[in-house]
Amino acid sequence: MSASNEQLVGSIDEGTSSTRFIVFSSETHLPLASHQINTTNICLNEGWIEQDPVDILCKIKETISVTCEKLKSMNISPERIVTVGITNQRETTLVWDKNTGKPLYNAIIWMDVRTEEIVDRFLNKDIPNCTTVDEKKRNIAYISKNFGQLQSKSGLTMNPYFSVFKIIWLIENVPEVANAIEEKRCMFGTMDSWIIWNLTGGINGGIYITDVTNASRTMLMNIHMLEWDQSLIEYFKLPNGILLPEIRSCSEIYGYICDGPLNGKTISGCVGDQQAALIGQMCFEAGQIKSTFGTGCFLLYNTGHKAVISTHGLLTTVAYKLGKNAKAVYALEGSVAVAGAALKWLKDNLGIIEDYDRLSTLVDSVPDTNGVHFVPAFSGLYAPYWKSDARGTIVGLTLDTTDAHLVRATIEGVCFQTKDVLESMQWDTRQPITTLKVDGGMTVGNGFLQILADLCGTPVVRPQMVETTAMGAALAAGFAIGIWDMHNIKSVSDTFVSSLSKQEQLLKYSEWKKAISRSIGWHNDEDDGEDEEF
Repeated sequence: MSASNEQLVGSIDEGTSSTRFIVFSSETHLPLASHQINTTNICLNEGWIEQDPVDILCKIKETISVTCEKLKSMNISPERIVTVGITNQRETTLVWDKNTGKPLYNAIIWMDVRTEEIVDRFLNKDIPNCTTVDEKKRNIAYISKNFGQLQSKSGLTMNPYFSVFKIIWLIENVPEVANAIEEKRCMFGTMDSWIIWNLTGGINGGIYITDVTNASRTMLMNIHMLEWDQSLIEYFKLPNGILLPEIRSCSEIYGYICDGPLNGKTISGCVGDQQAALIGQMCFEAGQIKSTFGTGCFLLYNTGHKAVISTHGLLTTVAYKLGKNAKAVYALEGSVAVAGAALKWLKDNLGIIEDYDRLSTLVDSVPDTNGVHFVPAFSGLYAPYWKSDARGTIVGLTLDTTDAHLVRATIEGVCFQTKDVLESMQWDTRQPITTLKVDGGMTVGNGFLQILADLCGTPVVRPQMVETTAMGAALAAGFAIGIWDMHNIKSVSDTFVSSLSKQEQLLKYSEWKKAISRSIGWHNDEDDGEDEEF
């Protein structure tokens, strides 16, 4: 290895499925060493997903120790690590005792759906009995205005994902939490708060903070003021005794790691994972978009210093705030429930592909889907439809349909869902989309990215350095102490452009819309009886 004395930046990437620590070079912006440990999910009931907060903390410390040993084996001193950034799964909710530092319950993971009944309760809580058409019209107008005010303040819509509903469940179902709140010793935080508090000392002076990106996913922060909003807290009837972390920017020195091989090093970056990918993709200008293709798909559109409240099914979130005195940058966000999960379904449930290498061969073996469309709405449709009654639908099958056609239709289904979100973003911003930056596991294959460019009609750009989420946290940390200048960061990328005419794109998209219409309404709990006409 080079004997240079370049500074290094560490990045803790606490994801849903793994814990990682990656060390980046300040000169090349490339990763030098890393270690990863898979996380363990605890599923006590169907739809419940938890993780042990203490186990997560132990794995973070282990990944740091192992990575530092790897650096030593490369003749690189871990002392060159000057600061650390943190990126984490968003919306995941933790509560712990201020006096003992012990968790009061497991971390409830963002995708956990146990809070559906609580969401329904809030959706219906202001609905009075209506006996006349006029009363129903007035009630609909009232509800629309009420939820519109919630969205305008928080940027979010009523959904089990967001932290506030997980807090309410904990208060109502875990006596230890309710008692701790009454005694004003219950600390609430998203994953970043738990990590930073513990790494900086815990009960011995730990720093109790969160950043604007994670706070914007709780449904309790006013995204314009960047503060906890008392009216939102009161609307959700949260008791005064619950402790909330101080909201800080994504890029500033929060505190110092108090033990282990990085003892004394600063923590100076904190960003939620999807926003970290936006930073890692260098989307620093309004109008730039990134899409992460993993199990699902998350698209973020940088709207600059203006928080655009969507009227087309998207969420408004804080993209980043790079410094105490910097202005916040906002984003529109759209999510696709099933992306890589659809390919896993083909492999594990249908056995159509033995491995993912086989997938590319099948996709390239046919020029199109032969009229087949697959809507992978296994548990409903997300943005921009938000139809929980939609289900997976395959249409256009003929006797000529082959495995290759179905595999290609699966890939195209992911691409069309992405186009749906991009269309909504264009409607909300009134601006054309010129480039889509991509990352995530699905983007390794060139075939997928070419189909994405063809169907979306937008150039697709993939960075050659794929660790964009961890890199985003490292950049935020490095910006805080002057290692990097955000305007001088460059990345090497591959670009894919559409080979289809506009007319061909519109035709394929209109067929997709027909398939979408077939998928909606299949699952309706209120319509389980026989049709009254028969």
